[in-house]
Amino acid sequence: MNKNNYVAILAGGIGSRFWPVSRVEYPKQFLDILNIGKTLIQATYDRFAQFLPPENIYIVTSDQYKDIVAKQLPQLNPENIVCEPSRKNTAPCIAYISYKLNQLNPQSNLICAPADHLILDNTSFTKVSLEALEFTEKNNALLTLGIKPFQPNTGYGYIQYEEHAVSDNIYKVKTFTEKPDLELAKTFISSGDFLWNAGIFVWQTKNIIASFEKYLPEIHEVFNGAKKAMNSKEEKEAIELIYPLCENISIDYGILEKADNVYVIPSSFGWSDLGTWGSAYENLEKDYHENAVAAHNVILFDCSKNIVHSNGEKLILLQGLEDFIIVDTPDALLVCKKDKEQHIKEYLSEVKRNKGDKYL
Repeated sequence: MNKNNYVAILAGGIGSRFWPVSRVEYPKQFLDILNIGKTLIQATYDRFAQFLPPENIYIVTSDQYKDIVAKQLPQLNPENIVCEPSRKNTAPCIAYISYKLNQLNPQSNLICAPADHLILDNTSFTKVSLEALEFTEKNNALLTLGIKPFQPNTGYGYIQYEEHAVSDNIYKVKTFTEKPDLELAKTFISSGDFLWNAGIFVWQTKNIIASFEKYLPEIHEVFNGAKKAMNSKEEKEAIELIYPLCENISIDYGILEKADNVYVIPSSFGWSDLGTWGSAYENLEKDYHENAVAAHNVILFDCSKNIVHSNGEKLILLQGLEDFIIVDTPDALLVCKKDKEQHIKEYLSEVKRNKGDKYL
C-alpha cells in the first residue's frame, strides 16, 4: 500500500431528508438505513480499508459526533477523528484536512469522500480510486469521480467532460452544473458527455492548497497562518479561532468550477448518494408488489411501491397504500407520498415552528 495515499471521509452532515430516523443528534451516516448490518460510515470505512493503510484513514466530522465515530469505528486511531467546531460546507473542512495532512506529509495524495453514500461494487470502486490516485500523484490535477448516468435525475449535479481522454479513461472537465430541471437533465443524458457529480475528489494536498491560495485566498490565509499548530496540542484551539473566519462555501463552487486543472473519471460502481427515502427505495429489495420493507414486523394488504422502515418491534399493518414513504420511530411517524419527499425539509421547518427542537 502506498504510504502517501490518504482518505478523508466527510461525516459532518445532518441528513435531514431521512427524518424521522436521521436526527441532528444522530444523523444518517451513523445509521443502517438499508438494514445491511453496517452503518453507512462503517461500510465507507471498510471500503477504503481494502486499499489504504488504516493509519491513513481520517474521519472529518462535527465536534458533537466525535464519540459516535469512536464507538462505531473502534479500530480507528482517535487522533484520526478530525472535528470541525461548526458546519461551514465542504470547502473549509477540505481545507482543514488538506493543510493538516500536508504538514504531516508534503507528498500526501488525498481522496475526499462522503460517509453516507452507497457503493455496491467495491471492486470497481477500488480500481477507479487507485487509477485516480496514480494520476494525481503524477499530475497537478484536481480529479473527481463522475458517475455514468442511467436516467435524467434532477437530484444530482452534472459534470460535462471533453471528448478526448488525456490519459486512459481520464478526461478534462468542461463544466459543472448544479441540479438541473427535468428537461435540462434529459438534454444532458442524450448528449452523452455528462456525468453525475458523486462529490468524491482526489488530489495531492499541495495542489489543492495552491488552489485555495488562488481561488479562496481568505480561507488559505487563515489555514496557512495556523499550519504550525496542525498535528500538535495547539491544533484544536487554532481551529476554533479559524472557523468563524471561513466562508460557508462548497468546494465545487469555491474552487472546482473556477480551476483549469480539473479532470474526471467516468465511473460505474453501483453508486447512490442515498440522499432521500426515494433513493433508499431504489436500492432496497422489493416484494412482488414492489414494496421495499426495511422492518421486522410488517403486514401489507393491497399495497404497492411503498417503502416501509422501522427498527422497532411494533406491528405495522398497512392497507391500500401506493407510492408512500412510511417511517416509524419511537417518537415520530412519517407517512408521505414518495413524490413529495423533496418537501420533507419544509415539513421539518413546520415541526420546529410548532413543536420546537424536540423531534429534530
